[in-house]
Amino acid sequence: MKKVAVEQGLSNLYEVLRESGYQVVDPRQEQRVDAFVVSGVKNNLMGMQDTDTKAPVINASGRTPEEIVNVLREKIGD
Repeated sequence: MKKVAVEQGLSNLYEVLRESGYQVVDPRQEQRVDAFVVSGVKNNLMGMQDTDTKAPVINASGRTPEEIVNVLREKIGD
């Protein structure tokens, strides 16, 4: 199961992502994830100055939950 960190405040995505087969985690507590979903582009995604990740960061702004699932499938698969 792919692990997706979802920014606080995007709780409307949690159930849709779970139903689509993703494990939803808090980005502040998980270090290793397959992707991040954020409400907008931020300078300091996880409250750390030296965040180094190869996981894709998906901006949820202006997207429906279904669109976000489609982007995740394109970037990381199911």
